[in-house]
Amino acid sequence: MKIAVAGAGGFIGGHLVKRLIEEGHRVSAYDIKPLSEWHQIHTGATNYPSVDIGRPTGYVFHDIDEVYNLAADMGGMGFIGNNKAMCMLSVLASTNALVEADRSGVGRYFYSSSACVYAADHQLDTEAKPLKESDAYPAEPEDGYGWEKLFSERMCNHFYEDFGLETRVARYHNIYGPNGTWSGGREKAPAALCRKIAIAKLTRKHEIEIWGDGEQTRTFTYIDDCIDGTTLLTRSDVHQPLNIGSSELISVNDLAYLIASIAGIDVRLTHVPGIQGVRGRSSDNTLIHTLLDWEPSTSLTDGLALTYAWVYDQVKESL
Repeated sequence: MKIAVAGAGGFIGGHLVKRLIEEGHRVSAYDIKPLSEWHQIHTGATNYPSVDIGRPTGYVFHDIDEVYNLAADMGGMGFIGNNKAMCMLSVLASTNALVEADRSGVGRYFYSSSACVYAADHQLDTEAKPLKESDAYPAEPEDGYGWEKLFSERMCNHFYEDFGLETRVARYHNIYGPNGTWSGGREKAPAALCRKIAIAKLTRKHEIEIWGDGEQTRTFTYIDDCIDGTTLLTRSDVHQPLNIGSSELISVNDLAYLIASIAGIDVRLTHVPGIQGVRGRSSDNTLIHTLLDWEPSTSLTDGLALTYAWVYDQVKESL
């Protein structure tokens, strides 16, 4: 197939482009960043750096069978908590990509949403029940980033209802893995903790900082599982949003201890003020298992071992 990936210079986008090339598809890769800032550059794709899909470009998806829209201005809790307007502006790319896909007669359109769309009152406790897809309503998503994602989900639904565009939506739950952001303020918890523990090992200073009390709980999804679920959902007949997330719940404190165990060191945790997000969030995989007979299979330990090894190499080279 001829496939376009928007946000191809990002973490998930880079892994997705790699997979699509391996499957034998012809891939057009778009990103607003210059090529030098892409997480991965694949010579097997036709790469279009410095392209802002938030501005009408006129049939950029002409003669394309599938579009995967992963374009968004985002990062971990530290970033999205302090940059709500920037996150909301991603609605321009989300909306324009839909318009371009419809005008161009695209066969299938995938949109990457987030677990941040879920209503806050379902996430008040560290032992909160796993989030079902229906828990997004009545709407009370993460301010800024979550609202943009929920609005863009609705746009996908209406483009399917009104114009017949075959849209698919996944709600990602904390995707992590190698070749992602590990420093600079946009990194998510697994990469940030891998960096801190790598520095601790290399410097032999085994004290690391944790935002808040560290008791907040999350599930983290390895990148290979994310790509598997994404392509499976896109090529299915399921039109409603589905969770793509692990159900293996862990606290941030225990996540740090697990990574330290993988690194082969003991660490002391120092808790400092910082943005923590909701108290508890995990993925209920009942619906995706029922509809697609699938759910993530990579254990947190196995995924973190691969991620830590990659981050350690980056840290060692940077010191």
